[in-house]
Amino acid sequence: MDKKKLLTIGIIIVLYVLSTGVSYFLFSQKSPAKTAVNSPVPTITNGQIVFDTALPKTESCPLNGEFFSKPQKDWWEKHRPLGVMIENHENTRPQSGLSSADVVYEVVAEGGITRFLAIFYCQDAGIIGPVRSARTYFLDFISEYGGSPLYVHVGGANQPGPADALSQIESYGWGAYNDMNQFSIGFPTFYRDYNRLGRPTSTEHTMYSTTDKLWKFAKSRGLTNVDRDGTLWNEGFIPYSSKDDGALDARIASQNLHLEFWSRDSNYFVDWKYERATNSYKRFNGKTAHTDLNNKKQLSAKNLVVLFMQESNANDGYENNQHLLYRTKGSGKAMVFQDGKKINATWRKDKRTSRTLLFDENGAPVKFNRGVIWFAILPTDGIATVK
Repeated sequence: MDKKKLLTIGIIIVLYVLSTGVSYFLFSQKSPAKTAVNSPVPTITNGQIVFDTALPKTESCPLNGEFFSKPQKDWWEKHRPLGVMIENHENTRPQSGLSSADVVYEVVAEGGITRFLAIFYCQDAGIIGPVRSARTYFLDFISEYGGSPLYVHVGGANQPGPADALSQIESYGWGAYNDMNQFSIGFPTFYRDYNRLGRPTSTEHTMYSTTDKLWKFAKSRGLTNVDRDGTLWNEGFIPYSSKDDGALDARIASQNLHLEFWSRDSNYFVDWKYERATNSYKRFNGKTAHTDLNNKKQLSAKNLVVLFMQESNANDGYENNQHLLYRTKGSGKAMVFQDGKKINATWRKDKRTSRTLLFDENGAPVKFNRGVIWFAILPTDGIATVK
């Protein structure tokens, strides 16, 4: 073999070895990590349906204007608003689920102790409670949320007379349909938990459920986003107008709203402290930060609405004349707090199924910041001071 052939073969061998080595080096390296893809599929965390918060928030909740993701909207559009009676006895705090409500109404139930009607629609709360009994004036508020709104409670005032909530529910045609009375539903949709707070608790403070269980039970009765006649729940529903938060440099440093529904027991006095950075109001009950047991978050709201309504006793013969009435229809004075500012306003509600409308001093409809709207209904002589 001549020298030229040997040289050629040698060059080929060298090139082969080099190419093999380079290929091994390149393909033996770890592939770059794949970029995580945001998931449209919700997860279940502590019994609560949770959506990926990294997804674009483009969809407005019709109850309070807050933006959520498209997958979350697809989820909420399959059911209807759920109104749950949650008590506020000092021995029941912290309650479960209130931080996930879209709208909350707070009114005295009896003896100066307030009770909440928490409206859930755009967020799942997981566990909710303790669930307590119905009162007539709460029926006027839940009736604002479309045809056949889901009303969740454990029994209710049933003394014959103007405060007989259970008879009123029947007269509205809600019985065994959109009325979700624990007395007629029971376990496992509702259940008692004597140890949830980690301390002894009276039986009346132990009834719980979950938003998911309640929506599923409603579906078994033919109530989803449509009723059994195929009518959408929001047919005729008028959402409140929304606006974006006020500019940071226009917000005041601090503001405190102090509420006394009744003035007999400071454990039921409420303070809302404005937080400039988040443009929200943090809740304190009896001078203690009011939290949600589900997630340990302090309750907060983007909008506070104080409605002054005429309070009276029902005079229905019930023990110690404890049943109350509030004049929820008509008009009256109100105060709205948002962006660290107070708006002197007027409320108006024409009939049971009408929205409670708010107008500023110029008669223009109040626009709400996107987020939780918390209504505090005080008697006309209730105390509301601002510092």
